[in-house]
Amino acid sequence: MIILAVDLGRARTGLAVCDKGEVLASPLGVVQERDRGRLVGKICAAAKEAKAEQVVVGLPRNMDGTEGESAQNAREIASLLETATGLPVAFCDERGTTITAHGYLNDTNTRGKKRKAVVDAVAATVILEDYLQYRRNHCTK
Repeated sequence: MIILAVDLGRARTGLAVCDKGEVLASPLGVVQERDRGRLVGKICAAAKEAKAEQVVVGLPRNMDGTEGESAQNAREIASLLETATGLPVAFCDERGTTITAHGYLNDTNTRGKKRKAVVDAVAATVILEDYLQYRRNHCTK
């Protein structure tokens, strides 16, 4: 199943997608949009273009597992995405994904403006990899 992952941010939202066999997660790009309605529209367009069959949204929990304002925002946008795309939407705990993404970018010596432009898409890829691992361990196809 092709799954689109979303790493929501205040100014930039990272997107990633996997192949039909759910083996390879790849960064798809970054959407720079602050308006909620336009953001949902752009994510819907990306899902349609990628032929996504499901969307997974990173859920930003606090380190103690509680949910704050950012998690509530993610839940609201996920609900809008589910309605707008008609696709099932799941959540994946995104604690530590941006730190992991920065680690990958350090390993590839990606710095400056290029780093800022891709870190959110890399974080979305980490979310998707985590979700795919969860599916392998907990779901039967």
